[in-house]
Amino acid sequence: MITKFSQANYHQICDELALTDTELAGIIKVHGYPPLWSRTNTFETLVHIILEQQVSLASALSALNKLKERVQELTPARVLLLTDEELRACYCSRQKTAYIKYLAEALISGHIDLEAFEQLPDDKIRAQLVTLKGIGNWTVDVYLMFVLQRADLFPIGGLAAVNALKRVKGLPATTTREEIIAVAAQWQPYRTVATMLLWHYYLSEPKKTGK
Repeated sequence: MITKFSQANYHQICDELALTDTELAGIIKVHGYPPLWSRTNTFETLVHIILEQQVSLASALSALNKLKERVQELTPARVLLLTDEELRACYCSRQKTAYIKYLAEALISGHIDLEAFEQLPDDKIRAQLVTLKGIGNWTVDVYLMFVLQRADLFPIGGLAAVNALKRVKGLPATTTREEIIAVAAQWQPYRTVATMLLWHYYLSEPKKTGK
């Protein structure tokens, strides 16, 4: 069964989570509802997510804009016309240059069909995407959450979500991956929306300093 969220039920799901989790309720009380972050189901979006791996959001957006400036419309065919040197001039690392080209080839060959993903369950989509070099579980999680608006994912590989969860719940820095997953499991079947609340908290709260 495919569980999704939308603009129509987003606040209702936030309210349901708040009824069973006082910390999430506190986020809504202090900061309001989180934005419904979403992205279009395109090659450009997946390139953007790849560019966001292990760098700041600003750096990734800068590289994406440089690419779009170079090719005008970011399509698989146009990207494959670029040399590795041209891609690196667009702030793409050697590794990410390879990842973007693998993705472009997979879409052109029909190995990956983004439109078909709309109707597939999460595990089937994940199984297909992780066969591509450079696409791991974090990238798939972000794609499922932001693009397909699948309702029940927690990106354990995302530092912002994990750190926000620890801070909200008052958990020690030594909390294990398994313990984090167990806490997030309490938000099923709406772990994605709970994560949106955590991100909202992370972006809204002043950052702790060493003082």
